[in-house]
Amino acid sequence: MLDNIWTDAKGQTRDWIAARIPHQGQMCLLARVVSASPGGLACVADSHLTPDNPMRLGGQLGASCGIEYAAQAMALHGALMADQRGAERSKMGFLVSVRAVSMHVSRLDDVAGELTVSVLCEADNGDHCVYGFSLNAGGQPLLDGRAMVMLNAPQTSS
Repeated sequence: MLDNIWTDAKGQTRDWIAARIPHQGQMCLLARVVSASPGGLACVADSHLTPDNPMRLGGQLGASCGIEYAAQAMALHGALMADQRGAERSKMGFLVSVRAVSMHVSRLDDVAGELTVSVLCEADNGDHCVYGFSLNAGGQPLLDGRAMVMLNAPQTSS
C-alpha cells in the first residue's frame, strides 16, 4: 500500500490536498497534483486568478506570494513523505528561510492560465528539509528559489 502513495497522489484535487496540509478554505491555494515522488512534486493552481484570493492586497497578487504556493507544495510533499515512512504527519511546520529567490514577474494575478508549482527536496534529515522551488505558467518562469522548512516545530504560547 505504501508503494502507491506517490502514484495515487497524481491527479488528486484540492479537497485531497487540503486534507493533508494545514491550509484550509480559500488559503488552500493548490488545485491538483501533477506528479509526485520522494524527490519532489508538482501541482497546478488557478487561485491566483480569483478576485477573492486571501493573499491579494489592493486587488493585486504580488509575485512574492508565489513563495506561499511553493510552501504549500512543500507541506504536501512532507505529508506524503511521512505517509511513506509510516510516521505521523508533522503537526506544525515553519518556513525558516528562503534564499536565492528570483522573481521574473511583478504580479501573479495577471498571469493567464494555471500556475505550475514545483518543489524538489534537496535534503531531508527528518526535522528540517531544504527545497528548491519554482513557479511557471505556460513554460514562462515566474519565481524560483530555495527554502528551508522546520517540521514539528515546538509551539509557544504568548
